[in-house]
Amino acid sequence: MTWHVSEEDLRAYAQGELAPPVLWSADAHLTACARCRGVLADVSDPVALDAAWERLDAELDAPRPGLFESLLIRIGVADHTARLLAATPVLRGSWLGSVVAVLVMTVVMANSRPDAGTLTLFLALAPLLPLAGVALSYGPALDPTYEMAVVSPTHGFRLLMIRTVAVLVAGLGLNGLATLALPEYGLRALAWLLPALALTATGLALTPRLGPVFAPALVGGSWVALLLTAHAQRTADGDPLAPFTAAGQGVAAAVAALAVGLLFLLRDRFDLFNGSSV
Repeated sequence: MTWHVSEEDLRAYAQGELAPPVLWSADAHLTACARCRGVLADVSDPVALDAAWERLDAELDAPRPGLFESLLIRIGVADHTARLLAATPVLRGSWLGSVVAVLVMTVVMANSRPDAGTLTLFLALAPLLPLAGVALSYGPALDPTYEMAVVSPTHGFRLLMIRTVAVLVAGLGLNGLATLALPEYGLRALAWLLPALALTATGLALTPRLGPVFAPALVGGSWVALLLTAHAQRTADGDPLAPFTAAGQGVAAAVAALAVGLLFLLRDRFDLFNGSSV
């Protein structure tokens, strides 16, 4: 090989100042010429070279935020909070897709058979979706990122509330869209809202004692049992079930308020939470 890159060009190459097409020729030549690589090492600034390697390592090691996390950061959510929200299992496509599919099928049934029975099916199902979403968002049995969440510098109760609010916004938002697809039922189609808040708050309040799996399962089972009992005691087929009457809505609001108060009193126990009881 008779041609070599000049020392002046190698110095400019090391400083990132060499312009094409000489830059391209130098790139191709350096891959095959040990002599020029040695000269390049001699004329390069070791401090700048070390700094460049550190930046490269940091760029390669740093996790790249996904679309959802980037959107949260863009609207002002703190980086660490956005990361915790993005790692929430039920905020991913599979869970949200399942919820949408269930709601779409229920709405289609209600619109194809506009009677009290199909509306009752929607009202019975809608409160269970936020409860299940919150249950799946926290705890060692169901959250694959639970260990990372535990060691993060975040109060356990605050972490739970961050994820709960995120899941409720997603779940209640989807339920709300489904409600808009049932205009013929009017305000009756909103009778799921207070029971949903009551079930979710009660499930959270029982979590420190019963665990993140059994507590929502017990609350969901109790809701189903209540509906079956109300259905058995209903006097006429066209009458709404007791939980969806004005009195039932008042009871749901009271239960939600009591559960929120109990949850606040037990907030410190989430720092000791080990997945089953504390």
